[in-house]
Amino acid sequence: MSDAQALQGLLDREAIRDLPLRYCDCVWRSDVPGIVDLFTRDGAFIINMPDGTQTSAKGSDDLLKFYSGGLDMQPRPYIHNHVIELVDAERATGRCYLDLRSLKNDMGWLGAGYYNDEYRKEGGAWKFAERSFVVVKMLEDPTGQDR
Repeated sequence: MSDAQALQGLLDREAIRDLPLRYCDCVWRSDVPGIVDLFTRDGAFIINMPDGTQTSAKGSDDLLKFYSGGLDMQPRPYIHNHVIELVDAERATGRCYLDLRSLKNDMGWLGAGYYNDEYRKEGGAWKFAERSFVVVKMLEDPTGQDR
């Protein structure tokens, strides 16, 4: 591996590492357009519940609608242990772990899980191509549906 390739790999990892951090910052500030901008135009967000049910949104318009109603529970996410695997110059995968607190509940614990992410460069910038949240334990249903 050349020095230029090694440097590009470090730059790519740092840009990818920034995505979940910016995602959490946007959630904290209820910046829905900011969240959607972190996804590719055809990007998808999927919630996988412990009972096997799934909820998903795909594409910018669907993601905008999903997140516009999805922040009612006032989540305050904390991301940990981000692992990144570069696939090639345009694609990568990763995982990061989530502790979730609730502003509505005096910052009490709301849940935990992890994200399986697929990243892709779009317009020269790294973005989420797919963000799949695996719920391990959740006190409120993040999909907004009664189960």
